[in-house]
Amino acid sequence: MQNIDFPFDKFNFNSDSIFEGLPEIDLALLNKNLTTHTYKKGEILFREGSYPTGIYYIKKGKIKKYKTDKDGREQIFYVCRKGELLGYHALISEEKYTDTASTIEESIISFIPKDVFLLALQTSPVLSKRLLKVMSHEFGVLVNSLTVFAQKTVRERLALSLLILRDKFKKENQEKKPVELDLSRDDLSKFVGTARETLVRLLHVFKEEGLIEINGRKIILLKPLEISKIANLY
Repeated sequence: MQNIDFPFDKFNFNSDSIFEGLPEIDLALLNKNLTTHTYKKGEILFREGSYPTGIYYIKKGKIKKYKTDKDGREQIFYVCRKGELLGYHALISEEKYTDTASTIEESIISFIPKDVFLLALQTSPVLSKRLLKVMSHEFGVLVNSLTVFAQKTVRERLALSLLILRDKFKKENQEKKPVELDLSRDDLSKFVGTARETLVRLLHVFKEEGLIEINGRKIILLKPLEISKIANLY
C-alpha cells in the first residue's frame, strides 16, 4: 500500500485528545454522569437551530456534520469518527447549534449533560486548556478547508475528499490493508460539493485510470499517492 505525505492535521479536528490522560478526578466526574446509547444509521444527534443540553462522545461509528440551505440541500463539511467530541461549541457559547449531526452508520455514542461538562471545565485547568487549544485548531481547519475547496476544480475536490475520508475510515491495526470508504454517493457528493451525477461520472473516470476500485458503494483507493497529486495541495 502506498504511503503519502498528506497534511491530515490541516483537515482534521483533534477533539479525540481532550479526554486522553485527564486527571482521575476529572474523568471520574465525567464517566459517572454519562449515558451511552446505540444509534441506527441516519439518526439525528442534534439539529441546526436547537439548543444544546450536553456534549456527545463517539465510542464507535461515524457522524456527519452538515449545514442545510433554505431549499433543504445539505452541505457536509466534516465527518467525525471514534474518539471525537461533538456539540461543545454551542454549549460553551450558550448559542443554538449552527449545524446538524447525524449518523452515517450504526454508532455508539455517550452523552455528558451540560451542567456536568461545564462543572468539569470550571474545575479542571487541564480540560479547559485542552479544549481551548482544540477549538483554536478547529477554527484553523475550517478556514483552511473553506479556502482550499473554494479554489479547486471538482476533480481536485474529489481527490482531496477521498484522501480525507480515507483517514476517517481506516481501521486500527490494519494500516497495511487497503481502506474501504463505505459512504453513500449522496453523502459523498455533499461532502465534495457537487451534483451526484457529476460525482458518479468522476468516480468512473478515477476507476478507469486505475486510481480506485469500486465494490458496490464501497470505494478503495488503490493509488493514494497519485490521487494526492490530483488534489494539487502543493
